[in-house]
Amino acid sequence: MRIDDGELTAGVTLRLLSAGDEEALAAAYTANRAHLAPWDPVRPQTFFTPEGQRQRIQGLLRQHAEDSVVPWVFEEADGRIVGAITLTGISRGPFCSAHLGYWVAADRQGRGLACAAVARVCRLARDEVGLHRIEASTLVENAGSQRVLAKSGFEQIGTAPDYLHINGRWRDCRLFQRILHDRDPVL
Repeated sequence: MRIDDGELTAGVTLRLLSAGDEEALAAAYTANRAHLAPWDPVRPQTFFTPEGQRQRIQGLLRQHAEDSVVPWVFEEADGRIVGAITLTGISRGPFCSAHLGYWVAADRQGRGLACAAVARVCRLARDEVGLHRIEASTLVENAGSQRVLAKSGFEQIGTAPDYLHINGRWRDCRLFQRILHDRDPVL
């Protein structure tokens, strides 16, 4: 599958995650550890190391080759990773859907990066990946992410109690979806 890369906002490019990103990704997660902690599962210390990221990247790229995940990063011109966006759980056939997850570095918040990335990935999911629908979830109190999804054409479809184990406990989430097209699926 062809996944185009390109500039999202001034100086930040969306590109497919690649082998060799472990140093930059470990640095990004380490720098944003406190910023992401309220929204993430509890991570082992190895997650924040280049070796931990190398293993994670290998797994994501293997899943990408199997057509079940598409992982991108947001990269500044100097090579610094300032976020990521991923389609996971890609399902074909009559469901033709995937789950969307993303994060933006603390020092890049409020500049339209998340909205630009979600818009681009929705277009790629429709035109390149061939999906009908994308779903996303946010913690009930994550108003910022809910605004990004609403601006990007997602509609809230419900609330799921104890949906994700985040920051050490089961948390309620709001569920969203965006219908990308109404063409028949390839079966």
